[in-house]
Amino acid sequence: MASFSRPVFRGVSSQARSCLVGSPKKQTNFPVLYPGPEYATIQISHHHTSNLIPEEDDPMAPKYCFLADTLRLEIASGQYSDSQMLPTEQQLCQRFQSSRQTVRRALSMLEEEKLITRRQGSGSRLREPSREEALSDRSIVVMTTYISDYIFPGLLQGMEGALTAHGSAPLLYATQNQVATERKILQTLLIRKDLDGILVEGSKTALPNPNLDLYHKLLDQGVRLVFLNGSYPELSYIPSVLADDCGGGRLLAEHLHKKGHQHIGGIFKSDDRQGILRYAGFVQALRDLSLPMEDSQLFWYNTESRKSFHSDAFVDAVLESLRGCSALVCYNDEIALRVVTRLRRKGVAVPGEVAVVSFDNSQYSELAPVRITSLSHGEQNLGELAATLLLRTLQEEQCQSQVVPWVLVEKESG
Repeated sequence: MASFSRPVFRGVSSQARSCLVGSPKKQTNFPVLYPGPEYATIQISHHHTSNLIPEEDDPMAPKYCFLADTLRLEIASGQYSDSQMLPTEQQLCQRFQSSRQTVRRALSMLEEEKLITRRQGSGSRLREPSREEALSDRSIVVMTTYISDYIFPGLLQGMEGALTAHGSAPLLYATQNQVATERKILQTLLIRKDLDGILVEGSKTALPNPNLDLYHKLLDQGVRLVFLNGSYPELSYIPSVLADDCGGGRLLAEHLHKKGHQHIGGIFKSDDRQGILRYAGFVQALRDLSLPMEDSQLFWYNTESRKSFHSDAFVDAVLESLRGCSALVCYNDEIALRVVTRLRRKGVAVPGEVAVVSFDNSQYSELAPVRITSLSHGEQNLGELAATLLLRTLQEEQCQSQVVPWVLVEKESG
């Protein structure tokens, strides 16, 4: 598990920070919770707060710090409702056997931290958060198939930008596109009672999913879901952000036909929905263009066989099975890079003898010996769009799925 992290003391007043880190005893045993939007990402349930009572006899902490710590914890535990006034200065003086000056310093700290509002003659009450701050209080999880692989750093950067702009610091999980790992993560998330929303990139979305029961339980708990790259068919009513993969497959086949190719092959991924839809658009275009559609023109791989493309012998076998095709549509740039690299090393001219086109217009398309013609989302980042959609659902908006079109970026490979 990884997380988009923020400093624990971000936004906390310098006085409060000195109180927290001044005492070694507190630093190791006192993980203080700041429930406001600009504070710590640590979240502590109510039943934990009994273990977090500040120590009044700490000689290194001024008394107003102890008083502020105590009130802060009481606020975090829900002791004061949104409309309830905090105790008066006089009541706090009596409770803590402190001077009015000490009490006012403690309340000033809480006001500076935007936990309370104070009005002369009216007392102190909890501060009503703004709409943006209410979002920042949300507990959000991002669950993707991968983190550092291929295009995922860019997707995650888009998600992080959208979420942190609203003060959210989501936890990040990766399934490695394994449904068993996905299940373990979902079981962990079901235990949490503070979870508000999950941005999900499903695992092996082209296959029947055994984890639908857990998704339904999360929905029953009121957790909001948004899917990236399409949802499972049984959860198609959940908002999602996805590319027009069927349209993309058609676009690439039509592009190659315009270049004069009559025998067009394809390499597609069988266990992800994107692969099935890209294939669907591809074969629809071949049919509509009256081009040959033979099983020998296709090669299928899955998550488990993906790493085999790192083997020259494996890529050679794939190319041999597709011999006779003058052009190839690849599932993504990662596969296209291996195909183009191997073709060139075998002395095959690209695109003179075999043209190669692909999806994602990633940096992989620029690293090939011949720059790869590939489909792009233009300026749109699917991760950012999905995160924004999740934030909208958390604001009780009625949201529809978003389908993002592909744009052809023509380069030298075809």
